[in-house]
Amino acid sequence: MPEDNQAPRSAPITEPGHYVIDLTGPRSHTLVTRPGVGSLSIGPPGLGNKAELHVAPDAVINWPVFEAFATPAGSPWPRYLRYTGEDAGFLEWAQHRPLEEATWIPVLAADTVVDASLSIVHGLHIELGPQPGGFLSLTLPQRPCRLGLSGDLSRISLSGTLPSSLTLAPHTSRRKSDPPFKLPDLGELHGVTGLTLHSPPLGQPVSLESLDRFPNLQSLSLWGSFCDLGSLARHTGLTNLELRFMPDLVELPGLDSWPLLDRFIAYNVEEAGGKRLRQQMKARAKARPWDDFASVSKLRKPEWWMNEYGRPFSAWPKRLAKWANEAYDEAQAAWAEACSLTDAEEVITRFTMRFNSLKGIETTEREDLGEAVWQISQSVHGLSQPITEEMAQRWFDAARHY
Repeated sequence: MPEDNQAPRSAPITEPGHYVIDLTGPRSHTLVTRPGVGSLSIGPPGLGNKAELHVAPDAVINWPVFEAFATPAGSPWPRYLRYTGEDAGFLEWAQHRPLEEATWIPVLAADTVVDASLSIVHGLHIELGPQPGGFLSLTLPQRPCRLGLSGDLSRISLSGTLPSSLTLAPHTSRRKSDPPFKLPDLGELHGVTGLTLHSPPLGQPVSLESLDRFPNLQSLSLWGSFCDLGSLARHTGLTNLELRFMPDLVELPGLDSWPLLDRFIAYNVEEAGGKRLRQQMKARAKARPWDDFASVSKLRKPEWWMNEYGRPFSAWPKRLAKWANEAYDEAQAAWAEACSLTDAEEVITRFTMRFNSLKGIETTEREDLGEAVWQISQSVHGLSQPITEEMAQRWFDAARHY
């Protein structure tokens, strides 16, 4: 295996190894390529091992340096790029070097205008963090791509050719009691015919009345927690409807609301609503057979939702999630016995401190643990007064070292 070689520019490199590259300056970085890995992540040092190459957010990157590399089959490498920073030059680079998938997490100090009209990107995903930053105005590729937008959708405007498909995952709160989230104005994107919309199953619901701005919808895929499901009856042009990981289908209109529907999927949905949909699906098949595909499967009882999604550790590695859930169970049991503020503070403190020696606690994991503390504090207890979120957060912050 080659070790710390200066990457040549004349012949494509397909062998795994360590290669010195001029990423931000002469011999600035060492790129490690591994067998069977077609992806590359670039971002600030704070990302740790979540990025293979570390660069400052405002660094200017020599994107053509990767043209020296190829997959064993001869296609350009990397096939999948994930970049955190403000250098949009990868989109200019993609004008003559196609990207299969590109995920950009913009870190913008000022409002930024980017023209990607000539870029060749088959799948473009933009993650807009909640942190303060500049506004992004992006002209989409002329060749329709799959477009995904997540996070703070109010920080971007898009124009140009409509994407072949659109996926939205807006940033919502973890509180299902919060007022329903409404999608911001997305301008020209309202003309798409295919939309996938994501929302955490037990978090703040997304109002589907926002979809009235999408008059051309033919395909709609919903994942998670939503409200105002009755408004879907106004989208009579739907030919495909998919419902996944939805814990509440009470307001869903009957399947006869969509006369053109030929593909229908309900997967991991609440039990009562799922049974109702099965009956409707069979009745519809007798009147007019499904031309494509129809299925209702994985009907879930209320306790399944709480065990799978009610706790904030579902995205943790399996071993750590099991350990965290055991700590949660112990804390919740102790909380039920609490009779004073001193008892309550001790429960939160003991739970919090169990994670002080755990490696890998970063922003996301810290937020998950803060959510766990809030959930525990709202459990049944013997105190004579409620515990506010501010009080529980104060105990959490005082005890944690992460």
